[in-house]
Amino acid sequence: MEDAKLKKNSIGQPKEIFASCDFSSLGLHPALCDQLRDRMGYQAPTLVQAQAIPVILSGRHVLVNAATGTGKTVTYLAPVIHQLQKCDPRIQRSDGTFALVLVPTHELCMQVYENLQKLLHRFHWIVPGYIMGGENRSKEKARLRKGISILVATPGRLLDHLKHTEAFVHKNLRWIIFDEADRILELGFGKEIEEILDILGSKGKDTEVVRQNLLLSATLNEKVNHLANISLEDPVMIGLDDKKIQPSNKQTTSLISDAIERLENSGKVSVASNEEYNLPAQLNQRYVKVPCGSRLVVLLSILKNLFTGESSQKIVVFFSTCDAVDFHHALLSQFHGLSNSQTETEKKDLFVQCNILRLHGNMKHEDRVKTFNSFKTEKSALLLSTDVSARGLDFPKVRCIIQYDSPGEATEYVHRVGRTARLGEKGDSLLFLQPIEVDYLQELKKHGVMLTEYPLLKLLDGFPLHGLNLKHHHHVKKFVSIEMHPWVVSLQRSLESFIFKEGKMKKLGQNAFCSWVRAYSAHRGELKSIFMVKKLHLGHVARSFGLKEQPSLVDTWHFVTGRKG
Repeated sequence: MEDAKLKKNSIGQPKEIFASCDFSSLGLHPALCDQLRDRMGYQAPTLVQAQAIPVILSGRHVLVNAATGTGKTVTYLAPVIHQLQKCDPRIQRSDGTFALVLVPTHELCMQVYENLQKLLHRFHWIVPGYIMGGENRSKEKARLRKGISILVATPGRLLDHLKHTEAFVHKNLRWIIFDEADRILELGFGKEIEEILDILGSKGKDTEVVRQNLLLSATLNEKVNHLANISLEDPVMIGLDDKKIQPSNKQTTSLISDAIERLENSGKVSVASNEEYNLPAQLNQRYVKVPCGSRLVVLLSILKNLFTGESSQKIVVFFSTCDAVDFHHALLSQFHGLSNSQTETEKKDLFVQCNILRLHGNMKHEDRVKTFNSFKTEKSALLLSTDVSARGLDFPKVRCIIQYDSPGEATEYVHRVGRTARLGEKGDSLLFLQPIEVDYLQELKKHGVMLTEYPLLKLLDGFPLHGLNLKHHHHVKKFVSIEMHPWVVSLQRSLESFIFKEGKMKKLGQNAFCSWVRAYSAHRGELKSIFMVKKLHLGHVARSFGLKEQPSLVDTWHFVTGRKG
């Protein structure tokens, strides 16, 4: 077999990204190969695509477990389109739905649909479509009545139409595809998925049309294990262990035999709890240890440094709550910096100069779509988001991921950082941790995720000190405490003054503080011993939202501790 092409990561280690074969050698139609190159930008298939596509073309059920950013969407769309385009006679809209793609979020639904439109450019008789919560149900019903060949859907809305839309024709359904299966289940759609499988036939054994089910996930857990066992019939496993399946230009049958892995004697999928996660080797992963009360200052300082050093780049910052996203978005959109050291020009400029966007589940559907499309097309922007952006979304050229609030489960860490370093591109990730939370690094280490420390003092020392009225400028280098660093002290003072004067901003900060404490208390299992509310200094938490005084926590504290007043 030929070797896969090698890419090198930031420390010079080779990492397999793209295969040495081309799409046509995998058995795909020439016109489809053209679309993959001209409209999707693929010069060659990724290793995962080269492994999985021939197996999917063979008709086998498949479970794909691969790193984020390895082109899993094309892995299932390309073979489905290939099979549909060769139907003779051609399929028609009145034939109904042939392929169903289930996704966890609105944003991923739109992204898969857009990819479908690009790939189907030369196959106009194959009709793509989508249905999801937040869209007009009547309009969806009308589209389903006309016929949608390949349907992308969120679980709740799909189940709704399966139960109540009689014109929804799915008697010819040949594929059920679970994209980001772990996220679908984590969002609580387990019961809906089981109902959907009951209606459509779980493994397709008793259906009129031969069924092929595909399950794709960057991480595996017991819930995914259960879904695989009820939906996949004798599946081929792609990427489930360290043995790399090297693609070649051999015939499809040879590729299939190379790709098929033996299942356990029971024929079921099993997953180890301490499984090592697949992360791109070119991803530079770091953590920064920050005292709770200095978190806001450090975040703004890092963002200012990133956008000053390289103005044209895209960065995503993850928060634990919608309120936190709203507060930081409002703050960054209005805060101009140190009040006692600004020139006239600086007073007009924002402290962090970039296009600032926000995205979370409480936003109106049309606003989420607008943000999603804006961040995709912008060359330089800052996206503040909850975990609604953590799964599957392929934002081009994201250079850095900042996890300002802890992701909790190690699987969520993997998905967040997966928004960068995609398809061989370099990327950086930075995880904020308080000193009391550093044991979380050991939790990540269990899964083979290793982080190095970010040089925070070096960054802080690099900011100008003019106008700070410091008596001993020349002694700054001797400061080892982050909280007492002159830059941190001065910027914190300016932030608190600004927020105190702005009534609406103060209210946003108070709401964000309360919701942050609630979210912090919600960590489960082993993580409870790392992220303990009782270890927090709530006055310092308030400072991390630029508040001079700690807001009342009566209702929140009852929720957190179970105490009654």
